[in-house]
Amino acid sequence: MVKKLQKGQGKDADAGKSSEKLAETIKDSAQQIWLAGLGAFSKAQEEGGRVFEALVKEGVGLQRKTQSVAEGKLSEASSRMTSMATDLSSKAAGQWDKLEGIFEERVSRALKKLGVPTSRDIDALAARVEELNRTVAALRRGAGRTPPAKTGAERPTARAAKAAKTARKRTAARKAAE
Repeated sequence: MVKKLQKGQGKDADAGKSSEKLAETIKDSAQQIWLAGLGAFSKAQEEGGRVFEALVKEGVGLQRKTQSVAEGKLSEASSRMTSMATDLSSKAAGQWDKLEGIFEERVSRALKKLGVPTSRDIDALAARVEELNRTVAALRRGAGRTPPAKTGAERPTARAAKAAKTARKRTAARKAAE
């Protein structure tokens, strides 16, 4: 490396030599520093491309990791928001159903107080009107013919029929006796 001056040489005679040696030593040192700088520059140029490519690769890897972490966080936040929205909508739907039930009950009570018939009442009346229409139609078809067939509730039992027949005979016999 840098050459050092030797101590202990004569002062006057050696002062001239010493300053020459000093100048030469400084010149050699400067030359060595210059050459070391050139060598470092040359090495940096040679390895600069490789170092640059290595840094680019590291940057790409870091970007991918960062992007995947960010996407994971975004997905997590999105699922949390979806869950919260679902919870809120189900609670709101429950409250709307409850409110709707209360409203329907109050309207029903008010209509009942006013005497407005319910849908069940109207359905029952419609069924009764239909039954009466069938009966009237049957009576019109059967006018002048035998009376319409009796339903099971209207048919007399065998005993009742026999009793009615016996009663008619007795009535006929009384009329004949008179």
